[in-house]
Amino acid sequence: MSKRDYYEVLGMGRDASERDIKKAYKRLAMKYHPDRNPGDKAAEASFKEVKEAYEILTDGDKKAAYDQFGHAGVDPNRGGGGHGGGDFGDIFGDVFGDIFGGGRRGGGQRQAARGSDLRYNLELSLEEAVRGLTKELRIPTLAACDLCDGSGAKKGSSATTCGTCHGQGQVQMRQGFFAVQQACPTCHGRGKIIKDPCGKCHGEGRFEKSKTLSVKIPAGVDTGDRIRLAGEGEAGEFGAPAGDLYVQVSVREHGIFTRDGNNLYCEVPISFSKAALGGEIEVPTLDGKVSLKIPTETQTGRMFRLRGKGVKSVRSHAIGDLLCKVVMETPVNLSEQQKELLREFEASMTGASKKHSPKAEGFFDGVKKFFQDLNS
Repeated sequence: MSKRDYYEVLGMGRDASERDIKKAYKRLAMKYHPDRNPGDKAAEASFKEVKEAYEILTDGDKKAAYDQFGHAGVDPNRGGGGHGGGDFGDIFGDVFGDIFGGGRRGGGQRQAARGSDLRYNLELSLEEAVRGLTKELRIPTLAACDLCDGSGAKKGSSATTCGTCHGQGQVQMRQGFFAVQQACPTCHGRGKIIKDPCGKCHGEGRFEKSKTLSVKIPAGVDTGDRIRLAGEGEAGEFGAPAGDLYVQVSVREHGIFTRDGNNLYCEVPISFSKAALGGEIEVPTLDGKVSLKIPTETQTGRMFRLRGKGVKSVRSHAIGDLLCKVVMETPVNLSEQQKELLREFEASMTGASKKHSPKAEGFFDGVKKFFQDLNS
């Protein structure tokens, strides 16, 4: 009895991609599988036909031979590749393996894992962050065992091939008609067994240790900046590379200055008389006090910029500014004489408010007009 064309069996054209072939196979295999059609000989025959077509058309060499010579090119009795026997579980493991975490194709021994990265939270004062410094950090970590050189095996011995998975690191488990590959439970995917473990690390190749690192913190760092120290994280498994250490910077709030990028802000209180008459005041910077000239008739909230008195950028040579906001302070704890002087001053302003307080006069004129419009 002549065989049907493999492409016809899967309902595909000859230009079908491997992805299309797999998709068609999954659909037909589920339809005709004997577990879904108990006692149905026709369904079992169709399943075997679909399985055979799939095996040929997803094998590069066999597919090329079939496309050129037809069934004769893959007939084992004529020297062709043949499709082999196999079983239902094996073929389902190939097709559906990616859904369950691997399959027979692409499986294999698990590589020793690279060491974990570590994070160290470093809190700095504003002065430390602006100027930079060198910090001594004590880091708890997993270090490579110096007795066995990270192998986990006692000195003079070595790991042996796992007898459960025969060094593959994976075993096949059957779930119904599915064949699922998973990490070997004996060697945990490593493919090797340590029969004579190192006495210091107990076969782990690593042990807990604290180390002290001298870390240079560059000038200009800010909250959220991160410094990477390559290879200073945890040691890898069985000689694998170590992870990295990330130093996460945070800067404490300052009692005087607020930082925004490379600029610094501060509020400077001034007296009523200094704001009205003008003069000089001392303002703080991170390098010491500087003199700031206050013009006459300065209003509260005015901002003064001191160029180059901010923070040097950690990423360039640019230096920010210091922005000083003057805030007029109302005098408190006045004596009777001082109060009387203020009353005399207030009386001298009567009738001249528009001249001496133009903002207040304009505000109250606006309020008056607002209520007139509201009542009209």
